[in-house]
Amino acid sequence: MALSKQKYFNPYTDFGFKKLFAEEGSKDLLQDFLNQLLPEHHQISALHFKNTEALSEAKTERKAIFDIYCETKEGVHFIVEMQKGRVKHFVDRALFYSSFPIREQSKKGEWDFNLMPVYFIGILDFIHDRQPEWQNFRLDVCLKDQYNSVFSDKLHFKFLQMPLFNKQAHELETHFDKWIYFLKNLASFDEIPTILNEPIFQKGFDIAELSHLEVSQYEAYNRSLLDYWDVKSVEEAAFESGIEKGIEQGIEQEKLTIARAMKAQGIGSDIILAITGLRENF
Repeated sequence: MALSKQKYFNPYTDFGFKKLFAEEGSKDLLQDFLNQLLPEHHQISALHFKNTEALSEAKTERKAIFDIYCETKEGVHFIVEMQKGRVKHFVDRALFYSSFPIREQSKKGEWDFNLMPVYFIGILDFIHDRQPEWQNFRLDVCLKDQYNSVFSDKLHFKFLQMPLFNKQAHELETHFDKWIYFLKNLASFDEIPTILNEPIFQKGFDIAELSHLEVSQYEAYNRSLLDYWDVKSVEEAAFESGIEKGIEQGIEQEKLTIARAMKAQGIGSDIILAITGLRENF
């Protein structure tokens, strides 16, 4: 039985994301998307996919499994991750993953330690942090010194917090805007919007059309969609639990404030506890 009546698949699912960007036949889509994120001197003219399972030197050490791992003909490395839900220490995880393509560049014998750039691209289907410095749709990070000068151009992080992108079709200004609009709304489209009626997006829509999938692919997509819903369900439950906990803490704090004010007026502790419902001295 079909789980989805949509015309196009959800690109936030593992299946959808890799079908759209991680196959040889769709490599041009990945290249076009990445070039919107890159400076002029790192624009991609050609790339090839690498093994998405990166092993540590010792078998007992932790390995990394990337969504997409690729390299340009010039030697620039890219890790592209679609993150469906919050994970603990996400930034540390990005740093850890980035260490593999750095270490992979080491050479036996004499080597001058000249490294090619490494980019970690994180597409986040959630807001990572409520702190002001993270309250942007796009966050670009590189190594800088205390004078805000670039210390090294060899390690870059780019995080896209998809829930913070709210532009509508008439507000799209750049090709990059169009890409984000495409990714964020793909599963809800019934037809190709006029603003996205370009060859690169037409190909994306063709790949994403569920009726074009083979039976085995459609079944794999439905399994992937269930996984996506499970992640979102757990995240929503945790968020609601956090709200309830916050409300409870707020009520408790208000009771304490009232109790201390009553105590300052000389009212006895027994009376204060009876009125506020607090169960211990304050």
